Amino acid sequence: MEGDTVIKAEHVSKKYSRFLKKSMLYGIEDIGRNLLGMRSRSGVLRPGEFWSVDDVSFEVKRGETLGLIGPNGSGKTTLLKMLNGIFWPDRGRIMVRGRVGALIAVGAGFHPLLTGRENIYVNGAILGMGRREIGRKFDSIVEFAAIGDFLDTPVKHYSSGMFVRLGFSVAVHCEPDVLLVDEVLAVGDTGFQSKCYRRIAELMEKGVVIILVAHNMETIRHMCRKALFLWKGQVRDMGDSDGVVLHYLRLLQEEQIRKAQAEKGEQSRTAPERGGGGRITGIEFLDGQGNRADAFATGSPLRVRMEYEASGEIEHPVFAIHLYAGGALYASFISDSRSPLPERLQGRGAVELSIPQLHLPAGVYAVSAVLSREVEYNHIDWHNQEYFLQVGRKENSIGLVALPHRWSPVAAQAALKAKRTGEAG
Repeated sequence: MEGDTVIKAEHVSKKYSRFLKKSMLYGIEDIGRNLLGMRSRSGVLRPGEFWSVDDVSFEVKRGETLGLIGPNGSGKTTLLKMLNGIFWPDRGRIMVRGRVGALIAVGAGFHPLLTGRENIYVNGAILGMGRREIGRKFDSIVEFAAIGDFLDTPVKHYSSGMFVRLGFSVAVHCEPDVLLVDEVLAVGDTGFQSKCYRRIAELMEKGVVIILVAHNMETIRHMCRKALFLWKGQVRDMGDSDGVVLHYLRLLQEEQIRKAQAEKGEQSRTAPERGGGGRITGIEFLDGQGNRADAFATGSPLRVRMEYEASGEIEHPVFAIHLYAGGALYASFISDSRSPLPERLQGRGAVELSIPQLHLPAGVYAVSAVLSREVEYNHIDWHNQEYFLQVGRKENSIGLVALPHRWSPVAAQAALKAKRTGEAG
């Protein structure tokens, strides 16, 4: 490996069997073949087996933080367990340089009958710490985990949150070169999560490699510069976390819509009974300069151009744009009598919706376009969630949205006067 490369995975694959009996039989077969000096068949699929991780390659350099994202069952936890040495890959190889600290499963490495005190020594030894090192850090571990009253209680009586606090505390105190963190941090309370992320930030400053699995995409954006997107065990995308997260959210949105339409037995265009007389012929998203785009920063201007064709005369038309994310309606824009639009439509034409500042959380939105009559909101044409709009994080901004704001200097004399006035009041 190169000098600054800490983790390198080359064409890594791991398979499982869907059936316990077959898994045991295949394991016995592979051991027997190895004992006889024959090659095992672990590198090929046998009946009932599937690839949980399939041909994954990546590397992480010193000081980098990698976000690992993907839907449930995409192979994220399996990949973490191989990086931690719990599993061996069936194909490919993994190279990790340095001490690894891991928090992959709640209570992993703890013996339920031992007390918290005893498990600190056991878990610390598993992570490569000697007894003297654990003793030196013991008080700090207990203080960070905040389990003082339950230190001498068997951990089988611990809540899931207490498990996580103790496990994370031991993992970060082993001074790892690599820290693997699964979604288990979501179990802890908000205060402890904030403390964990502050500690992760401190480790990042020291050059520790962090691999973080989370379903909260804002956490991935905030904590990780790079992200690896797994889809059905394979690498679907890898690179800048903002771009990879948007790719993932877009695929999730498309999958949700396809699934909902399949359950209803509908075609790609879902609409109620239509009044006829016209149709929507296209939708375009434009930026502030009038250029076509499908990705915008939160707070930036957005223009939506809707093209239509009226086969007859449509009186009192109503146009609407709806934005959805995760199945929830986030925003609607519906024309009314105050909108400077024609009262009658004939032939081909277009209308435009202008949004000066798009203050939506970063994410991917499914867009519906509607053309209807004013009377009883009678639909003429409805493109239900057929278009996609990406909203990314604005520069120099973190959090869900970027609100309008302005920074300005305050003269020293004015600031002092304001302070004195406040004290006098």
